Amino acid sequence: MFRVALALVMTGVVAPPALAQDWMPWNQPGYRTPSYSSPSPRFDEDRYGPRPRPQGQELMSGGPRPDVSPASPSRASFESSYAPGTIVIDTGARRLYLVQSSRHALVYPISVGREGFTWTGTERISRVANWPDWHPPAEMRQRQPHLPVKMTGGVYNPLGAKALYLGNTLYRIHGTDDARTIGRATSSGCFRMTNGHVTDLSRRVGVGTTVVVVNRLSARTARVDD
Repeated sequence: MFRVALALVMTGVVAPPALAQDWMPWNQPGYRTPSYSSPSPRFDEDRYGPRPRPQGQELMSGGPRPDVSPASPSRASFESSYAPGTIVIDTGARRLYLVQSSRHALVYPISVGREGFTWTGTERISRVANWPDWHPPAEMRQRQPHLPVKMTGGVYNPLGAKALYLGNTLYRIHGTDDARTIGRATSSGCFRMTNGHVTDLSRRVGVGTTVVVVNRLSARTARVDD
């Protein structure tokens, strides 16, 4: 039994929580485990130039870092005892709520972990990074040898314009240029938002903000107003 469990971890079917990261977004053969699939981003190559092609090098550029304007979220009726300023993530509904009061919250659509990579619990934001670098774990690079050891932040980096790191884990709330992934279960445990939404959220929260991740909020707790 132990050998079977070990084999599943080594092949990527089971991933330890501490190793969770998002897959590279390029739609090329061999870049993702065949049993998983997700849309590839529609990069604006006319504006930013051809996206980089990994060759297994140590360092790769993520491309330019344009200014990103914040995108306003919707409002929701949110009756709960969570303190104002708390982030509540409903993985079942694929929504992130920023509590405003005992009756209202701001709500953002998100992408969540695919099957086998979901989790629940409470963390605090430990760091906020602008155009963050990406360091694929060694286990991921072993499965996908073309990945670089490090990719600098930029429009081609899968972490997007902002990353809000959760505690000491490798989980993040982060941006993406590919709006098609929002509302889907496509990540390795991180929570994706559009770059506009994560930019807006990062202006409203900071280091120390409590983040509560639940499977499903009750229908009485949350109701989107607009």
